Amino acid sequence: MGLLLKILIPLLGAALAFHFYSAPKNFSPEMLRGKRVIVTGASSGIGEQMAYHLARMEAHLLLTARTEAKLQKVVERCLELGAASAHYISGSMEDTTFPYRVVEEAENTWGGLDMLILNHVSYFDFNFFNGNVEQVRILMQINFLSYVAMATSALPMLKESEGNIVVVSSMAGKTGVPFIAPYAATKFALDGFFSSLRQEFVMDKVNVSITLCVLGYINTENAVQAISHVIRDTPAPKEECALEIIKSGVLRQRELYYPSGLLSSMVLLRSIAPEFLDSTVRSSYNVENLRRR
Repeated sequence: MGLLLKILIPLLGAALAFHFYSAPKNFSPEMLRGKRVIVTGASSGIGEQMAYHLARMEAHLLLTARTEAKLQKVVERCLELGAASAHYISGSMEDTTFPYRVVEEAENTWGGLDMLILNHVSYFDFNFFNGNVEQVRILMQINFLSYVAMATSALPMLKESEGNIVVVSSMAGKTGVPFIAPYAATKFALDGFFSSLRQEFVMDKVNVSITLCVLGYINTENAVQAISHVIRDTPAPKEECALEIIKSGVLRQRELYYPSGLLSSMVLLRSIAPEFLDSTVRSSYNVENLRRR
């Protein structure tokens, strides 16, 4: 039975992913031309790659991150690639006023907003949970509460444009994953809040889409540095991941799974064979390479 599950479940998951989560074929870069887009966490990794894709599509960009020097370089590159305009505002989402200042900057610059891509994330200690509750509080502020604050603040402009909210999350927000308990808590919170908000939008006839992007192991510098010595999996390319996120938002998909086949299989297993999934996840780690702190 175990062998049968190993063979059939990934195939079924891939089929479900293709049917429900693959971007329709009618996506066109012209859909983003002239659109006003905020991208958070845009100085590196997936956020940086999304900025470059959007620039090639001739969007107007407002980019945020902590490091001003990196943001300046990304903005310069976006303008070279053809962005209709590109601006940045640097700051930390740990500052509870910063999310509102970002949205205010968009309103002052453009007078409106078409797409909000929430992608920023706080660094976390990849290890056994050591009981540090303060770390959980900080991560909840940066990885969850600031998302809620930005979406709430931007909603009037998004209602006017009938725009899109794109929430970059993780498989760690769908099923338990070891060594990242505080981080996983923030991702579960994102799923709960924005999935509930989507329901309210439908009931209240608010034509603003919410796309939850459930990501696996991606080859960003931070992710590879944090877990490559422990996890056996091969990371997926950040460039393709960034493009799929943009497509899913523009096409108003409910959820995106990337890499699709693997993650959809895991979601299915969580429902029908949770113990088997947990065992499979645990077996993918080289725990002996992890140093307790």
